[in-house]
Amino acid sequence: MVVRTVVVLALSLVVAGCGGRATTHHKPGTSHEEATGAVGTLLADQDGSGHRLRQVAAAGAPEVKLSVRPDSEDGWNLNLAVRNFHFTPDSTGGAALPGAGHAHLYLDGRKLARLYGPWFHLPAAQVPAGTHTLTARLYADDHTAWAVVGKPVEAAVPLTANTGGTGSGTGGGHDHGSPAPSASAPAPVSGSPGPAGSPGPAADRTVTVEVRGGRVVPAPGRVELKKGQVVALRVTSDRADTLHVHGYDKELALPADTPVVLLLTLDRTGLFEVETHDSDLVLTQLLVR
Repeated sequence: MVVRTVVVLALSLVVAGCGGRATTHHKPGTSHEEATGAVGTLLADQDGSGHRLRQVAAAGAPEVKLSVRPDSEDGWNLNLAVRNFHFTPDSTGGAALPGAGHAHLYLDGRKLARLYGPWFHLPAAQVPAGTHTLTARLYADDHTAWAVVGKPVEAAVPLTANTGGTGSGTGGGHDHGSPAPSASAPAPVSGSPGPAGSPGPAADRTVTVEVRGGRVVPAPGRVELKKGQVVALRVTSDRADTLHVHGYDKELALPADTPVVLLLTLDRTGLFEVETHDSDLVLTQLLVR
């Protein structure tokens, strides 16, 4: 039985677990913390994006196939067919458990999103014209990459976009998965730089975060919200970066030392991470019920 203790910190909820399984969240000012666990072997090698490999035996190891088909209105619909693996969005940030975790989506090696279920909508605006490689890779809850024989468990398929941002994708890449929210219906977003201390856009909830010297203030936590609410993410970074809300696929440029506000209408439920792209820092998690 897992007993959870909730500590309220400013505008966020930081959850730490005890008992049967330890839950370790991201340390302030660092990228994804890699908890130690007894599952498999934690290798010194990384997956190419800064995450260490957690190697398991080939027999019964997680597997993934990626299929892509054009959406009739915009972009593509992706499906991750998994075996020996299940998605665990509620325990992301905890210790590694056998066959559990989430996935990352990469375009030509650049991270596009974190996936908490088998379905994902890739907007055309995120794919430049040309031929690309789309890769889905499986990770444990502690953000280590599942691996077999020293190679990450992933699937890769070609993706071709024309000048309009749409095109073709083929599925079937296979190495050796509650559906993720669709991003096909964008929520209203507003980015408004302003001087420090100025009020942000009208919202049901405002979450204020600062990044200073690679540290996140306040420490990354979890904010509980209700579907239909409007949340204003007010972020200030001491270096230029990009703010990104996974699941909603919303981005906003972060000029150095200039507060910006991203206004987000919560039109779907789930657990969504807010992070910076270049520095790969988790700023907060939005838990929408």
